[in-house]
Amino acid sequence: MSEKFELHPQLAKDCFVITDLPLSQLLLCNDSAFPWFILVPKVDNVQDIYQLDWQQQQQLLNESSMLSEVLMQEFNGDKMNVAALGNVVPQLHLHHIVRYKNDVCWPKPIWGQQALTPYTDEALAVIKQRILPNLSAILASDS
Repeated sequence: MSEKFELHPQLAKDCFVITDLPLSQLLLCNDSAFPWFILVPKVDNVQDIYQLDWQQQQQLLNESSMLSEVLMQEFNGDKMNVAALGNVVPQLHLHHIVRYKNDVCWPKPIWGQQALTPYTDEALAVIKQRILPNLSAILASDS
């Protein structure tokens, strides 16, 4: 990991920082239409997973799996979509989106389908209260 880690400006503009995990920074996309979280490994100059060393790859998989499990338990979705595209933002980041068969975009991807619905301050506080204790418990059990 890098002490010089900087979040890509587009991610900083579109997301809230929720917490730091051992490898990644956890973000929440400012679109309240979906539980949409993003993991960004705190490693400079990496665009794709294969560019991480093998320990970082394993840690990213662990963090992604842990996050996916927490989100599905908390939001009771029908499907967890995990994607690392990077066509617009080159910095490696993994989207974790809880999907429902009755959401407005189902079964299509959510990108470009509708305008973002920003979180209110109250809704942001609630989602942090829902997620952070679950992440803390899992991280503590891994220590």
